[in-house]
Amino acid sequence: MTDKLVSLELDFQDDAPESTQEKLTVSLYQQLQKVPGLKVDRVAEVAPDGSRSSGRFLWGLLQAEVGIPGIKDLFGFLGDRLGDKPIVIKAKFADGRVFEMTAHSRAELAAGRETLEAMAKIK
Repeated sequence: MTDKLVSLELDFQDDAPESTQEKLTVSLYQQLQKVPGLKVDRVAEVAPDGSRSSGRFLWGLLQAEVGIPGIKDLFGFLGDRLGDKPIVIKAKFADGRVFEMTAHSRAELAAGRETLEAMAKIK
């Protein structure tokens, strides 16, 4: 596998109260910052043109960049923390290819990880 980075959007929004979403987002963000080889950022709401307010952070969304070798660790981490909570992952490769998946279980998350790793081998 290569050391190329993959850009990911992690969407784990659901119908939970905003305070629950906020706590989960902050917790995952803080924990993911400690994962080696992973760069993670919060997603800010874009303020409308002419607005003086700065965008607030959106709950249930994170952006990340990870090398191909780190995908297994990241997906394992997400499976451990989110369990069977639905998650949508959008991956963008440096060459412009895009892969989107929705997982409702650890098994589906593992299958998505295998597909993402296989796609990374294609040149």
